[in-house]
Amino acid sequence: MGRIRQTIVRTLMLAAMALPAVAAMAGGHKDHDKGKLSGDGPYIIYNKGGGARVITVSDKGAIKDTTYARLPKDYTFNVADHKGRYPFLVSLHDVKRQPWSMPQAGKVFVMSDPHGKLDLVIRLLQGNGVIDSDLRWSYGKNQLVVIGDIVDRGKDVTQIYWLFYKLEAEARAAGGCVSVMLGNHEPMMLAGDMRYAKKKYHLLQDTLHTEYRHLYGPDTELGRWIASRNVMMRIGRNLFVHAGLSGEFYRRNLTVETVNDSISSCLFMKGKERRAHSEFMKFLYGNNGPIWFRGLVRDTEKWRPVATDTLKMTLKRYDSDRLFVGHTIFPDISQFYDGLVTAVNVDNKKNHKRRRGLAVLIEGDKRYVVGRKGIKRQLK
Repeated sequence: MGRIRQTIVRTLMLAAMALPAVAAMAGGHKDHDKGKLSGDGPYIIYNKGGGARVITVSDKGAIKDTTYARLPKDYTFNVADHKGRYPFLVSLHDVKRQPWSMPQAGKVFVMSDPHGKLDLVIRLLQGNGVIDSDLRWSYGKNQLVVIGDIVDRGKDVTQIYWLFYKLEAEARAAGGCVSVMLGNHEPMMLAGDMRYAKKKYHLLQDTLHTEYRHLYGPDTELGRWIASRNVMMRIGRNLFVHAGLSGEFYRRNLTVETVNDSISSCLFMKGKERRAHSEFMKFLYGNNGPIWFRGLVRDTEKWRPVATDTLKMTLKRYDSDRLFVGHTIFPDISQFYDGLVTAVNVDNKKNHKRRRGLAVLIEGDKRYVVGRKGIKRQLK
């Protein structure tokens, strides 16, 4: 019995000695995203009978789940950020794909990769006169281009979609245009890849007992809108694509319509379904496709950098003088190939704080780097 008692005491002492180490390890990781539900939505899901289910989360985390026999034609709803700030009203409107090519307006404001940070989007657009203090379109007949990646990393993904959805209708009424394009993160989320999503979205799908991607499915208002987005666009002599155009892309001799329609046709599939669909679809959604390729802004062999003459032939094929891309993050707005390629994606939060470049303004043949409050410098 004495030996047994000694063994028990020794075990308890060792356990007690281990506790501080365990506590230190637990305290060493600070989780800034606790995964609590916060302001979100609405998610508007249509049913086959003509009705709709509307799911909204309040800034306190309360879920309101309402089913309507039929939504009113003038259905309007309030949207605010995850803390209940920046409220604005949205009315439903017709959803259709924009032309992939359009004339250039007096001003074209180009931004990329907002990634769920509504406050930064609002500050940038207000600071450059694109929207007013009530978050309404104030850019007249001018144009706004967003080169993809609204989803992931931030807590106001749905709200940013609704803001651009609203601005699209307001700009159209004013003779202007809002063009929100597809990036690589939209297809990731719609395929069920949630690795970059904030924990609140994981919690929401668990609470609703449904995959998050189904809240953006083809039977939803935002899903229909996202599926109508272009992957490639040309405005005036300016070509836009989320990531880049590879040498393989050039060799395939694709039309812009084919690229836009093909990616949309498989947008709601799982990744393995896209790859199994066809070799062409595997290419479009792969590393050498337009939503992933980095070889115009990265010179490592991994990304198969494009030769200058191939880039020039690509631009000539699409009747363009220059290309604008997002996707790859740089400390500031950057240029490559002697200005033929402009990389627009930056660390939005850091660049807002440090007052660096955040977007590009195109006026005629001139291009400018802009920050929170207007032009910072001209690009050569």
